[in-house]
Amino acid sequence: MVVDSLVVPELRLALAPPDVQAPLTVALLVADRNRAMILAILRDGPHCVCEMAAALDERPNNVSNHLARLREAGLVRATRQAVDTRRVYYERDEAACTAALAQLQSLLEPTR
Repeated sequence: MVVDSLVVPELRLALAPPDVQAPLTVALLVADRNRAMILAILRDGPHCVCEMAAALDERPNNVSNHLARLREAGLVRATRQAVDTRRVYYERDEAACTAALAQLQSLLEPTR
């Protein structure tokens, strides 16, 4: 049996390392199970910490810590409702979530 010889390209040893910091930051943030579930819960609209803590079966202070990380990243924002100023309600920043998704897509999409 005769095997056709393969054309092997020249080695490209001068490749520049890609900048993956932005998508890596997003991936590390949402890779946490609780933060991912919080973002999923907030798809349906604003919720307070006590509601999310009950849904996640977590202590409210743990949920608050995860929300703080999401707020720092700009993915969620906090507001107080005029009718209930005791509770802080969190909602997704859809523009920031879309930008975060674009960061992940830039890493995972095939080149064209």
